[in-house]
Amino acid sequence: MGLGLVFVLAFGLVGCGGGDDDAGVGAGPASTTAPPSAASPTPTPSPTRTYPLSTAPRTIPAVREHVPARGPGWRPGPGSAVVVAPGSDGLADEARLLARELGIAARGEARPRAGDVELALAPGGSGAATPESYTMTVRDGRVRISGPDQAGVFYGTRTVKQAVRSGGAVPEGVVRDRPDRPQRGLMVDIARKHFTAAWLEARVREAADLKLNQLGLHFSDDQAFRIASDSHPEVVSPQHLTKAEVRRIVALAASLHVTVVPEIDSPGHLGAVLAAHPSLRLRDARGTVARGAIDIARPQSARIVDDLLREYAALFPGRYFHVGADEYRALMAQDPEASYPALAAEARRRYGAAGRVQDLATEWLNDRAAVVRAAGKQPKAWNDGIFRGGVVKADEDVEVEYWTGRELGARPPAEYLAEGRPVVNVNDRYLYYVLGQPNQFTYPTGREIYEKWTPLVLRGTQPVPERYSRQILGGRFAVWCDLANAQTQAQVAAGIRTPLRALAQKVWDPRRPALPWQDFAALARRL
Repeated sequence: MGLGLVFVLAFGLVGCGGGDDDAGVGAGPASTTAPPSAASPTPTPSPTRTYPLSTAPRTIPAVREHVPARGPGWRPGPGSAVVVAPGSDGLADEARLLARELGIAARGEARPRAGDVELALAPGGSGAATPESYTMTVRDGRVRISGPDQAGVFYGTRTVKQAVRSGGAVPEGVVRDRPDRPQRGLMVDIARKHFTAAWLEARVREAADLKLNQLGLHFSDDQAFRIASDSHPEVVSPQHLTKAEVRRIVALAASLHVTVVPEIDSPGHLGAVLAAHPSLRLRDARGTVARGAIDIARPQSARIVDDLLREYAALFPGRYFHVGADEYRALMAQDPEASYPALAAEARRRYGAAGRVQDLATEWLNDRAAVVRAAGKQPKAWNDGIFRGGVVKADEDVEVEYWTGRELGARPPAEYLAEGRPVVNVNDRYLYYVLGQPNQFTYPTGREIYEKWTPLVLRGTQPVPERYSRQILGGRFAVWCDLANAQTQAQVAAGIRTPLRALAQKVWDPRRPALPWQDFAALARRL
């Protein structure tokens, strides 16, 4: 065999993203020499290993920017460890988690050695830096993840974890990454269907690995009330989460930079509360009970709901509280004033001859928003609880969660945006996973989200004008349990797996993805 052929076999081009490289981190270049001969009195020098330019790590969501470089990249080895840069001791939890996930040591605050991953807080940075941004540099057999806040550094560790899982190594080069939208999440209807604490904790971990930062819990509806209550234990359903379980979920979420967003929907969807307080049920002109609707003209109605809001505002320490406001039966009638004359009379008493039932409902929304605001929360409400016209206007700071245009008098999304309102995208055309597929809903596969949806597509399939983009704060994938027994917990988890990953991709970076759908779906199965 000639010497040149030996070189080809021993030193073929390898490198992260450009081929399979099974050499250990820090391994020196292999060499081979031929015995000197009369024709060649000087030994041939050993060649230097070369690498092709690296390619971006395969992750979900994909990193926004990768500057390629030549080198072996980084993979965990026997001597590898995760260390925290001096002065960045707030990252100790992130370091221990990554070390445990990669099966390597955590050495705490220390200077990095060859083969290590270093985590560092780096306040300031470029104008594009946000608390959730990070920079990851892979060079000289080391990884350095830096960011202005713990959340950004944590997302860098998710990139390392996924890159190792998808390709065996983290590619050489520099990643600069940040989310496009500040709110990215999953919402689960735990009222109609009971989900265990363990199942919800698994969703928190899944969301965090996908760089999602919210878990919404819709825990009160007509069918059940699913979290223990001290102020009104009579409304709680037999199957429910204890407060200890909720505290564990919230603590886990906080450690993974996920905010849990509670929702008590009112003045509709209160059937479980009203089962224990039947005198507060709303009745129409014929005396027929309006399903799930509370009588908003009665002071006691507000007292009970506000008791619950204050109680759970203390249980959930996060920034947000969702107060519902959708599908109030009185406002789903063709003529609310004729169908609910008692509410119409109360509206005229409070607001004069121009007062209508929608004004009562808007005042109800503003009052509930004030309760959670006083508890330090940002109020959220569904879009169909915020009306055009009227004597009373919905508070401008209430975040609109836009889900549908199916209701009577539906307002197009641009109306809310033109009023200057902040909006979160929960488009029921793309982002709804409804158990049993009633009302023409179908289980999404994720493909349409990945290929057609962006945060600008708030209703149906058409985007709102680009000028409103910054008012759209993000998006959430929503699991609704209308036919609760249609799927088991395990089936729900499996069914939402790929669409949730598609959502994660598009709220992190709404641009056209580089990977075709088939490749993305395969990556989603692998991660």
